[in-house]
Amino acid sequence: MVVIMKKTVITILAALLCWSAFAQETTCISKEMDGSLTLRVMGTGRNKIDAFEQAKKQAVYDVLFKGITKGNTDYNMRPVMTEVNARQRHQDYFDSFFKDGGEYHKYVTMQDRRIGSTKVTKRTSIDVTVVTTVRVLVPKLREKLKEDGLL
Repeated sequence: MVVIMKKTVITILAALLCWSAFAQETTCISKEMDGSLTLRVMGTGRNKIDAFEQAKKQAVYDVLFKGITKGNTDYNMRPVMTEVNARQRHQDYFDSFFKDGGEYHKYVTMQDRRIGSTKVTKRTSIDVTVVTTVRVLVPKLREKLKEDGLL
């Protein structure tokens, strides 16, 4: 009975560790003097290039709609879009904003990426998952949303 319990506990712990390795939330590394955030983010795509683009989109999406609460707690940030269901209410705008090569690209940079800061965490025959460092230009993003009448 004790052996079965130990095996069960070990199996559960191993499953949790594997799950947490792939269920990484966007994490704040630092806040820059210009108000931009340096984030650690995960992206999944058909290849490595697509995975980087998805990571950039995810970083901007999290800043806009989820807020950043993991990582350096000195810089926790509420979502920029505080309106309830803002993504759904302005769906046409944000679909265009997040399309491949869309406006989101102007508000994210990978200039903080250093050697070894990007890791391919999962590679299958279907997709690739990377964890990388990006900087989201939050003040410019807010300014754009104000100009477009969303804030």
